[in-house]
Amino acid sequence: MGNLLYIIAVILIIGWLVGFVGYNAGGLIHILLVIAVIVVLLRVIQGRRPI
Repeated sequence: MGNLLYIIAVILIIGWLVGFVGYNAGGLIHILLVIAVIVVLLRVIQGRRPI
């Protein structure tokens, strides 16, 4: 389950960067960033190493 959270966080951060640099997706970019931050915080709270 930890690997799945890590993969999701990485995908969301990459998606945010692509959207921020390449496309004008508006609120979607910020939603992706917030979700990625939440996933990293969950990993920290669970006692695992963050990204």
